[in-house]
Formats: sequence, structure tokens, C-alpha cells
Amino acid sequence: MLQNFALILFPTLMVFAALSDLLTMTIPNRVSLVLISLYFILAVWLGSDWRVIGFHVLAGVAVLAIALLAYAPGWIGGGDAKLVGAIALWVGWEHLLDFGLMASLAGGLVTLAVLVVASLDFSPGLHELPFVRLLAKKVNCVPYGVALAIGGLLIYPQTEIWRGLSAL
Repeated sequence: MLQNFALILFPTLMVFAALSDLLTMTIPNRVSLVLISLYFILAVWLGSDWRVIGFHVLAGVAVLAIALLAYAPGWIGGGDAKLVGAIALWVGWEHLLDFGLMASLAGGLVTLAVLVVASLDFSPGLHELPFVRLLAKKVNCVPYGVALAIGGLLIYPQTEIWRGLSAL
């Protein structure tokens, strides 16, 4: 029972991050903090080797550092940078390129969807939603947390944590 609950934690946080980014254009810091904490709790609970955990930490820190370099000039949001670092911790080096590919493909689709939505005329009631208001103003804003979450969800079943929890 506990392993089933643990299995759905990552997907639940991915969906929450995606919806939060879509509806408010922000990803709360607590999402990334919970993801990081859960990774360590589950990795230790599953008996992961400390070297494996260390390599996952290196993957997360490396991706976070690169993401912060993209955040500095405003290319991505701070929530996106922290979320991608937390996801990299979960997927590790083993699946990092696959995750990047999935998130990039999803990002292209999300960007196309934003361009289509930005070109539409909205009824006055819809302008109350923050993301619709931003898109209606044609602000250069893409909720990339949606793409990161999709990439994370697609790669999650291949991760060590998923395999470990599924084997219990």
C-alpha cells in the first residue's frame, strides 16, 4: 500500500507543477523542495547505493546550474530552473538525455499551443484568468513547466525509483 502511494507522488507533483505554471505562470518553490526531499527519502528507503545517489545529485546540480545560466538573462523562469533541476535529480544521468528530448518536444507543442491561444480573441470573462490575460497581451510567456512535467512523466517509468517501487 505504501509503495503504491509512493509511486504516485512524482506524477502528482508533476501535474501540480504543470497546472500551477499554466494557471499562474509560477511554479511554487515547495514543489521542487518536495521533489528533492522525496527523492532522498525514497532512494534511501529502497536501499539505493550512495554512489548512485551521488551521481543523481551531480545530475541535478549540473542541470540546475545550466538552468540558472538560462534564467539570468530571462530565457526561462526561476520556477522552471528549479523544477528541471529537481527532475534531473530523479532521472539521473542515465535518463537525462531522454528526459531532455521529451521535454523539448513537449515544449515545442506547448509553444505552438501558446501561439495559437495568443492569436484568439477571448470573451471578457476569460480575461480574469492570469494566463489568458498574459497571452491576450501577447506577452512573450510560455508556461514551460508544462513541458518539463510532461517530459518528467514520460521518463518516470524508466527511472530507478519507479523500478524499485514497482518491485516491492
